[in-house]
Amino acid sequence: MDSMASLFIRRAETEIVMAEKLKEMSEDIKVKEFMQIPQEMTFYSAVISHSYYSIFYSAKAILLTKGIKTYSPDIHKKTLDAFQHHFVDTGILDVKLWEIYKKLVVRADELLGIFKEEKRKRGDFTYNTIPQANQEPAENSVKNAKIFLSNIKKVAETTK
Repeated sequence: MDSMASLFIRRAETEIVMAEKLKEMSEDIKVKEFMQIPQEMTFYSAVISHSYYSIFYSAKAILLTKGIKTYSPDIHKKTLDAFQHHFVDTGILDVKLWEIYKKLVVRADELLGIFKEEKRKRGDFTYNTIPQANQEPAENSVKNAKIFLSNIKKVAETTK
């Protein structure tokens, strides 16, 4: 895997760790006391945002394995569109995942659906909802980002 793709994978992993730690800080009374955080304060909106960025950087990494770079403006939309065009619409992702999992079929459109859903939630929950209302979506975001990153890492490692 190319060094820039590796950097994006590491960034995606960092984003997941940050999401998990922010979730822990939102829920663990002892952590809040130690960090001197008011008990009523939560960080679920940030959990969603960091989960999304894990997916975003994972997608950028897998694109780089094919020499595809995305740039501003509209880097998020361009990355999503390029991911769909080069890995989902072509069926490349399905084939690679099939090789990795042998009998377990992971549909590429499901991964794309996770990417789209997390992008939508990042906007909805970051800008439109009070943080305390975001616990369940935050939990789902972390789970989705872990699934996405795990699959992308496996595909990226086998892509030359």
